[in-house]
Amino acid sequence: MAHYKKTEKGQGLFLTINLSEQIIPGTYEYTLTRLIDNKLDLSIFDRKYNNDYTGAAAIEPRILLKIILYCYSIGIISSRKIEKMCKYNMIVKALAEDLEPHCTTISNFVSGMSNEIEKIFNGVLLVCNGMGLIKGKMFAIDGCRLPSNASKEWSGTKAELKEKYENIKKISKAIIEKHRQNDLIGKEEKEADLKKLKKLENKEAKILDFLKTHEERLGASGEVVKSNITDNESGKIKGPHGVIQGYNGIAVADSKNQVIIAANAYGSVSEGQFFPEMVERTERSMRGIKGENPLKGTIMLGDNGYFSEDNLQAAKSKEMEAIIPDEQYRNRDEQLNDGEHRKGKARFDARFFKYNEKGNYYICPNGKVLTFRAKVK
Repeated sequence: MAHYKKTEKGQGLFLTINLSEQIIPGTYEYTLTRLIDNKLDLSIFDRKYNNDYTGAAAIEPRILLKIILYCYSIGIISSRKIEKMCKYNMIVKALAEDLEPHCTTISNFVSGMSNEIEKIFNGVLLVCNGMGLIKGKMFAIDGCRLPSNASKEWSGTKAELKEKYENIKKISKAIIEKHRQNDLIGKEEKEADLKKLKKLENKEAKILDFLKTHEERLGASGEVVKSNITDNESGKIKGPHGVIQGYNGIAVADSKNQVIIAANAYGSVSEGQFFPEMVERTERSMRGIKGENPLKGTIMLGDNGYFSEDNLQAAKSKEMEAIIPDEQYRNRDEQLNDGEHRKGKARFDARFFKYNEKGNYYICPNGKVLTFRAKVK
């Protein structure tokens, strides 16, 4: 019988570790460190700090930038989780240079440094351009759904939130009345009820404060849409896996290496309304690379969600060509439609594929050459 060595996954260890050796050349964290530590001017952050003579020493912005961007790249966006990563993840600990910033320090840096971070983003684009990674001739725009930390429970119009407030008050009153009428309630049940009552009272106060301090939220066409008490900039967005409370992250990427030129998050499912703003952001970013009128003669690609006369005019005003299909494009395309509308996920049959006799190959409806792969036995 085989005999193997026993292991202990949960065993704590005392190790001698050189933090700089954890950042291995060729990795994302190595590139991030070289870029932030050696290539970018971070002096724009200094004016935010006023602790030359009084107060505790602050954590350097370059360290916060590194740990935040690295954690974002692996899907960790919560400030509390980033704080935990600084304590237990060796790569993040190396990026943080053995510092352990509190979650409030991280969240305050992200929320309070938006203007400075945009300038840093432009600095990164200059570095990318210097390395020949940006062509600046063709761009593509698209969006993706991003969940926020806000709960759908706290969403609603003012009328819906008022109704929720009244319902919570009724439940609170019922708990109080129960205690008045019944002196035989056990200690454990009474403590549980009091705990529940305190939670309900906190919810009441939260909803009431929001109703007093916020106006009704309006959508793109002027209709009333649901607000959110926790994060009112987020919205209820329908995605491929149902409705989420979050944002629509829209990005414009350069065609050469898919370097993102402009990006922003919006609390709305409708992407098209933000096309003019994204064109403006793209122009601002490219102006630092190409000078005045940087979008002249360029091309912007987008799907039919961005099609509208206003959006085409916005591109035209920058002397840019917008290639955006309208919603009926597929119905008019003979190659895709061939007189019959393909419903649902119907397969492409032989009539959609073109045969090239000379090369003895087929071209698919997407314009790609079909290759033959033999089965491996």
